[in-house]
Amino acid sequence: MAILLYRLGRLSFRHRGRVLALWLLLLALLGGAAAAFSGPTTSKFSIPGTESQKAMDSLAREFPQAGGATGTIVVAAPAGGKLTPAAVAPVTEDASKVSGVVGAVDPFASGAVSPDGRYALVQVQFTSPADDITDAQREAFTKAGASADGLRVEHGGEIMRGAPEIGSTEGIGVAVAALVLVLTFGSLAAAGMTLLNALVGVAAGMAGLFALSSAVELTSTAPILALMLGLAVGIDYALFITSRYRQYLFEGMDREEAAGRATGTAGSAVVFAGATVVIALVGLAVAGVPFLTVMGVAAAATVALAVLVSLTLLPAVLSFAGPRVLPRKRRAPGRTPSPAEADAAFGFRWGRIVARLRVPVLVLGVIGLGALALPVQDMRLALPDAGTEAVGSPNREAYDLTTEGFGEGFNGRLVAVVSGDTAQATGAAAKEAAALITGTDGVLAVAPPQLNKEGTTALLAVIPKTGPTAAATEDTVHSIRDRVKGVEGATIALTGATAVGIDVSEKLGDALPVYLLLVVGLSVLLLMLVFRSVLVPLKAALGFLLTVGATFGITVAIFQEGHLADLVGLDTPGPLVSFLPILLIGILFGLAMDYEVFLVSRMREDFVHGSDAREAVVSGVGHNARVVTAAAVIMTAVFGGFVLMEDPIIKSIGFALAIGVLVDAFVVRMTLVPAVMHLLGRAAWWLPRPVDRALPDLDIEGERLHREIPVGHTAEEEELVKA
Repeated sequence: MAILLYRLGRLSFRHRGRVLALWLLLLALLGGAAAAFSGPTTSKFSIPGTESQKAMDSLAREFPQAGGATGTIVVAAPAGGKLTPAAVAPVTEDASKVSGVVGAVDPFASGAVSPDGRYALVQVQFTSPADDITDAQREAFTKAGASADGLRVEHGGEIMRGAPEIGSTEGIGVAVAALVLVLTFGSLAAAGMTLLNALVGVAAGMAGLFALSSAVELTSTAPILALMLGLAVGIDYALFITSRYRQYLFEGMDREEAAGRATGTAGSAVVFAGATVVIALVGLAVAGVPFLTVMGVAAAATVALAVLVSLTLLPAVLSFAGPRVLPRKRRAPGRTPSPAEADAAFGFRWGRIVARLRVPVLVLGVIGLGALALPVQDMRLALPDAGTEAVGSPNREAYDLTTEGFGEGFNGRLVAVVSGDTAQATGAAAKEAAALITGTDGVLAVAPPQLNKEGTTALLAVIPKTGPTAAATEDTVHSIRDRVKGVEGATIALTGATAVGIDVSEKLGDALPVYLLLVVGLSVLLLMLVFRSVLVPLKAALGFLLTVGATFGITVAIFQEGHLADLVGLDTPGPLVSFLPILLIGILFGLAMDYEVFLVSRMREDFVHGSDAREAVVSGVGHNARVVTAAAVIMTAVFGGFVLMEDPIIKSIGFALAIGVLVDAFVVRMTLVPAVMHLLGRAAWWLPRPVDRALPDLDIEGERLHREIPVGHTAEEEELVKA
């Protein structure tokens, strides 16, 4: 692989104009396709095959007028006052006139008035699903009741859930990344070139993603996840290759040779690291959740483009930059760092400190990360509801006012769908089911059945006593389903946004151990292939488990339990979004393998070239500490920029990834890994001979490249190698 990438790097360096033109053309084509074929994203999280989704699909067929999106208008009288039918009538009338509304239910007719008469709920039914509601319809809905003088009117429900928008907060992460690059390289040209390289990859990936959005249903978080990962890995991959290129220049190589060798060595590590991220993200498909699969594939495609850009466009840009990639004081011909300068670098000092204190470092690190993981035992998963949205947002105001007047259960209403072959059978089953559900623990009320025109499908609105994401509500849902199983003459399924959220969370929770086992097993096999060792992959897998445990523990402590929640701008703690753990495992696995490969590949490179095993560890840490530190800070900054968004889903993903990168890079890879490698010594590189012969040689560390194309080779020698 190293030889192939070496040639690709030299080719791109030599034909810089053509390579740049090809990428600009590709960007233009993808941008045009995105403009022409871009479609809307969806805020729907569902899993085909679950009871709640089957019921929703059945409603769309048998009861279409009840299958569209719903809105809720909460009306409240001043303190001490009471609502009257005449006062609420304008609100109901305005809502019924909104385009696409089937009907708005008078709360005095439906009984949706609080016992004290101060609060009322106007239920509004639309014909279209939430994703098809236009901005004009949503705006008209929010104006319903504007003429109701003296009353507080809040608008909520499905149609008020907007997609998270990409705003200025993400630019903060990019700005921090630019500053870190300048400090790392000591050159504006090198920093700008690295950042530009990453932005080209992200632009191409996002344009391609939106070009496909009309054909593939994208969740609203998928593009943001792709942007988040594309930026982070794009900058990191370019950083690693550029750093190796500069190192070769310091050693006296000419620029084209340095570009080729940087692409062949660091580029090989980039290919493997990118491949692990892609495999882990695509592997999310094992959960059997379509929206999660699409999110994983979208992010994986952006990462793959980041790798391709780093291997082709980056060498071309390096050619354009010339000597300006070096700090000004080192651009003089023949100027190379002395051995004393290299030996005095912080990375070498840190490597020797870890070597000397390897046992206490290992013990403290493992105990510390284990302690941080303790909150994981209390982790709860759920899909977010309006109660976790930003304070002051329309949906949150409606949620809080409903809770104030009626109780939290009214925000998590359930729907029992009763379907029979005849109207008589459906009516009898609906009556029996209503009685059973009313007697279920945790149920506050059951509304009279609503029938479709044929009378073969009935809807029972069920009000639980607790909120949508409460653990007690999950118990109530399971109890209802167990009690109505015995009803004969019709099928009964429980659905609604709350039931869908519970089903999705349980499905993802069941898939989590399987996916974790898959990822850990995959890491062992891939690293055994790369490093030709048994113990190095096992050590990497155990380190990954420590990273995941600590990351989950910190995230649960802040986002679920509310400790230090103000620091991340979290208004209301609650269960973690149900797909966060499995998504986090996939992404962190790829990023953890990034740092493992970049750090340990240099150790193996020195070891196979004759260095002592323990000195190779010091050398690996010494040469890579600066660049790994910069990469981790950049990734943390990019992910941290998304913590500033108001959307709780994006906020929690950005925070968890930022914390995960910090823990993995600084505690696990830069501290625990060298400590373990020092303890293992030569045994770290042991591999049974039969396994060694069976495994293909990927040459990640460039051993064959150094052997077959030595530095200073002639053009004739290179032609012989090609032959």
